[in-house]
Amino acid sequence: MPLHSRVSPLSEEDRTLCDEAIFSGSKSFDAASRLLPRDVRIASRALYAFCRASDDLVDEGGMGRASIAQLQNRLNAIYGGASLALPCDRAFASVVEGYAIPKAIPAAMIEGFTWDEDGRVYHTLSDVLDYSARVASTVGVMMALIMGCTTRRGFARAADLGLGMQLTNIARDIGEDAGRGRIYLPLDWLHETGVAPADLLNGRADPAAIAQLTARLLTVADGYYRRALTGLGALPVSCRPAIKSAAFIYRDIGREIALHGYDLNRRAHTSTIRKLTLIARAAATPLQAVRVNDAPADRSTAFLVDAAHAAVMTSAENTTETGFARLLELMMTAEERRIADATLRERA
Repeated sequence: MPLHSRVSPLSEEDRTLCDEAIFSGSKSFDAASRLLPRDVRIASRALYAFCRASDDLVDEGGMGRASIAQLQNRLNAIYGGASLALPCDRAFASVVEGYAIPKAIPAAMIEGFTWDEDGRVYHTLSDVLDYSARVASTVGVMMALIMGCTTRRGFARAADLGLGMQLTNIARDIGEDAGRGRIYLPLDWLHETGVAPADLLNGRADPAAIAQLTARLLTVADGYYRRALTGLGALPVSCRPAIKSAAFIYRDIGREIALHGYDLNRRAHTSTIRKLTLIARAAATPLQAVRVNDAPADRSTAFLVDAAHAAVMTSAENTTETGFARLLELMMTAEERRIADATLRERA
């Protein structure tokens, strides 16, 4: 059970817009989210709508650094309790309030968008993981908070799932990103394989070399998926089928990439039939005993895990203090009644 209250009621218009955002933005997330309990589903779709709108603003808005400044101002308004004009901001504000999402987590996501806008270069796998933590693990950790996760290792595994998914995204989009002047493969990997970054950007890179690098990246991603899937044990049983489905579907993209020979010109995706098969497989074992891997958070995501766990501890302390204060109030009221009753008896 989540520690916090559910999301404040959204208007029909805001909820509809959130649903449309997820349906048009990610068929995979849309399908998996349908398995979530109602309150968690509403909150997760509100979260997705805000993240999607933020990503689109940076990628498609054509505003440069002004888009980053706008996002930061909107986030400040959300956490400052200001009046909000955009439906996705109002929806996310409800999630922030209802589930005590610490500001440091969405702020890190915006930092990742800033790196994109600045054309940051990723020399090592460690650099790529730092980026992936910001644009993907942030979402995973916020989802874990919404679902009621309370442990460090649970948050760490949610962050691992974000890393696995983002590395899969990078592997799928190598050609598309290169066409936009971006390289997310570690540059030292390119040098080791004899691929010049300029050749990748110009479409002249050796396909066999790129296939080798793509397979290597997917192998790293698979390690994060394996560890992340143990994190199901840190979630309520009712939430496990949805998260397991999302992991299965995303992981399957890597299979599709390999199946089609790591073709840079073909954007791999999982068919509807295949998604339904994976969802059915994930939903078939919701009560399966899972021992959560107790490895510490990946270096790249440790700050997100710390922020989430601190938020949970603060919420627990506040809940305890509020409950204790209420108990004292009731006890004092009872004592006052006893004194009043004794006084009346004495006067009688």
